[in-house]
Amino acid sequence: MTVVKTDLDGILPLVARGKVRDIYEVDDQTLLFVATDRISAYDVIMQNAIPDKGVLLTRLSEFWFDLLKDDVRNHLKHIEEGKTMYDYLPEKLKEEKYRKQLSGRSLLVQKHKLIPLEVIVRGYITGSAWKEYKKSGTVHGLPQPEGLQESQEFPEAIYTPSTKAEQGDHDENISPEQAAQLVGKELNDRVAALAIKLYTKCKEYAKSKGIIIADTKFEFGIDEETNEIILVDEVLTPDSSRFWAGSSYAVGHGQDSYDKQFLRDWLTSKGLNGVDGVEMPEEIVNKSRSKYIEAYEALTGKQWQ
Repeated sequence: MTVVKTDLDGILPLVARGKVRDIYEVDDQTLLFVATDRISAYDVIMQNAIPDKGVLLTRLSEFWFDLLKDDVRNHLKHIEEGKTMYDYLPEKLKEEKYRKQLSGRSLLVQKHKLIPLEVIVRGYITGSAWKEYKKSGTVHGLPQPEGLQESQEFPEAIYTPSTKAEQGDHDENISPEQAAQLVGKELNDRVAALAIKLYTKCKEYAKSKGIIIADTKFEFGIDEETNEIILVDEVLTPDSSRFWAGSSYAVGHGQDSYDKQFLRDWLTSKGLNGVDGVEMPEEIVNKSRSKYIEAYEALTGKQWQ
């Protein structure tokens, strides 16, 4: 079943409807994240969806949360042994019409105060970083070594934050110094170090599975009682990262990708980047879905369905 938009008939209050996720409040400490099959590119949601995308994103995030559980606390609510998510939700949501919308694509998460940064870590130079580097030799205002080629690996992964825009606005690339002004130097330094540590661990793991994680975006919250940084939102999915095929990787040009770059390239070729109301042709939908599945299977070692 393809889910473009959830409707729980007011059983739980809808907190937000993002580009991909519909978020509901379960109680004053708990949220229900539902990953729909919507897909966006250039900050615009496409008219049609990618079947099963939300389930794939959810399972992949769960995989990474588990891989990183000894490195960082995450926002997943603990489900007691023998229970399921539905044991923590209103009884009515067990009905078939709601299960069809929720099953496989939902996470129960604990509320935390969000750190207002898109925490981007780049291991390879591509995208907006490559454009900036060609102009000024910098990435997010940070000087980089001379002579880098497109898609080349940086000597060390770099922290390149952006602002976390309100819905409908665009995130803005900022320097680490600007990020420190937003959230405070001490917290910014902790976030940067943690993000680079998590990215590096996952990059090395993915390499062993034939996938290069060129860059990724983390989001973090903070436990206001313990001051602990919490990993939130989605983690290392094709929506929040650039995944490249290791088998065909070569510096000096763009790469075969498992992520939304495939859709972005099609939109750009048609002059549709940033245009509202675009409907993807069936070929793009099917190719995008197969790329998501390929990445999921390679990274998790599990067969899809």
